[in-house]
Amino acid sequence: MSAGTYTPRPGAAPLPRMIAAQAALETRMLLRNGEQLLLTVVIPTLLLVLFSAVDIVDTGAGEPVDFLAPGILALAVMSTAFTGQAIATGFERRYGVLKRLGASPLPRWGLMTAKTLSVLVTEVLQLVLLTVIAFALGWSPEGNPFAVLLLLVLGTVAFSGLGLLMAGTLKAEATLAAANLVFLLLLVGGGVIVPLDKFPDAAQSVLGLLPISALSDGLRDVLQHGAAMPWGDAAVLAVWAVLGLGAAARFFRWE
Repeated sequence: MSAGTYTPRPGAAPLPRMIAAQAALETRMLLRNGEQLLLTVVIPTLLLVLFSAVDIVDTGAGEPVDFLAPGILALAVMSTAFTGQAIATGFERRYGVLKRLGASPLPRWGLMTAKTLSVLVTEVLQLVLLTVIAFALGWSPEGNPFAVLLLLVLGTVAFSGLGLLMAGTLKAEATLAAANLVFLLLLVGGGVIVPLDKFPDAAQSVLGLLPISALSDGLRDVLQHGAAMPWGDAAVLAVWAVLGLGAAARFFRWE
């Protein structure tokens, strides 16, 4: 037995292990939060089932679920990456959790990476659930799955940046109110349930530049109409992603 066999070796765990542990913790906290589950699971599911079963909105030719499913998938991404993350991070900032975590061996960029991984895990669970329900309602998707994956990733990055920007610049109560208000406004005016062509021409050109409109229309072009890759919508999401992450990195306040 060597002299150093039982010598303590204090120090931080390897960075990948720290990020994985933090991501697992963030995911468990998210899934245990009833309010977050309402936003991320219950509301999208109810909207998909209700508007697919009841002829409330004119969704054009074909089955309503073929129009609604892509928009609901986009809504699920927004509810997790933007609304849920903004509210949770805003209150963590208010209670000093972010300040304490920022002083831990886990670097601040590692904490944000863990939060992003938690968002991605939650989104996978959402999308699987909503896809199963949509298939049960008679959904028949088309198109390239790689195009769908790219749009979902771009949408996640864009909404995540905007959510972190809001959480890092506003007070927690203001973030709670603003995030929920934006969620409702984009649900109505983002092409999720109501087609954009139902709005006035002047409004359509503005609404089409919103990230939720680009994501829902892009997914609809691929999954409903079989388009190869809607590059225009992807470009809009990429611009929002760059602007959101850039502004969050510049203006985010940890205290």
